[in-house]
Amino acid sequence: MLSISKDKIDSLFELIGSKQPLYLPVDNNAGTADFQKWEKGTKLSSALKTVRSAKDFFFPKTEHMVSYQMNGQEVKVEDPRKDVEDFVIFGVRACDAKGFECIDGVYLNMNPVDSYYKNRRDHGTVIVLACNEPAKTCFCTSYKIDPTLASPAGDVSCWLADDKYYFQANTEKGKAFVENAKSVLADAADSAVDAVKKDIAAKVEKLPFAHLDLSKVGDVKPEQMMKIFNSKIWTKVSEACVGCGTCTYVCPTCMCFDVRDFKTNNGIRQIRCWDSCMFNDFTQMAAENPRHTQKERSRQRFMHKLVYYPMAHEGMFSCVGCGRCLESCPVNMNAVKVLKAISESDDI
Repeated sequence: MLSISKDKIDSLFELIGSKQPLYLPVDNNAGTADFQKWEKGTKLSSALKTVRSAKDFFFPKTEHMVSYQMNGQEVKVEDPRKDVEDFVIFGVRACDAKGFECIDGVYLNMNPVDSYYKNRRDHGTVIVLACNEPAKTCFCTSYKIDPTLASPAGDVSCWLADDKYYFQANTEKGKAFVENAKSVLADAADSAVDAVKKDIAAKVEKLPFAHLDLSKVGDVKPEQMMKIFNSKIWTKVSEACVGCGTCTYVCPTCMCFDVRDFKTNNGIRQIRCWDSCMFNDFTQMAAENPRHTQKERSRQRFMHKLVYYPMAHEGMFSCVGCGRCLESCPVNMNAVKVLKAISESDDI
């Protein structure tokens, strides 16, 4: 294992940032943190997590997909894709790293592969940082996600212990990162990391949502799925929802999008942009909208996270317990409330 003193971490950022783009959590004017590109003087935030996840690096909010130019009957197609340069994301948490796996399950592991997403995944090196101080809103361990990083996570696993950052390479990209950083890193024993893992695990056990009841959701049979779908709980849990879509925009695993064409002075540009199943026009078709009410839209969101996705992906949930929906929803509707309502329901 290799390490660097906390007070010298800027020298590591400078070394990596001089070779390729480097992104890390940085405090913003709102008192929270966002991922920003490193430049000299940039300081790593001490916040547990960013407002939005690192999903943005691989699945951006807006993306230019293709352009068309017409000259009479001739149509010229321009592909704007270029090879993305290699880049590094430092400070990703275990929940967000698991979120990448969820999106991979749709955009990489199904046919056809989403080449836009794959291009970014291939060029990004992810450094996952253990959660020394998990928040009360965290519930990743309910999904067996390990914030101590006892199980390797990302291309590089990183721990802050005894005022040092410790690094362990997990993939070929991770080994390349460590090799590039060797001049500022030193060999280190594992004892301090082992101690901080135990400390984090003890803190996690005390969190209020550390062990939510998931026995009624997940990789269920079709008849159980229909019981959940038809349950009376959806009327209650959705009654306050205002359909703002905040939960989907801060979620590390939401991957719905819309594609729109815009006429410009230089032809037609086709853009992909984030969309939300919580919006009333999300399923609007020419003839009808099959989800008329917020109840139906709310049910779709949580059925996908907790039932449909795990049924299709060998039990993997499309919720990673990051707690952002607990922190961001203006009416306090969130995954924990839904899970508790399902576990306590007498009609499921």
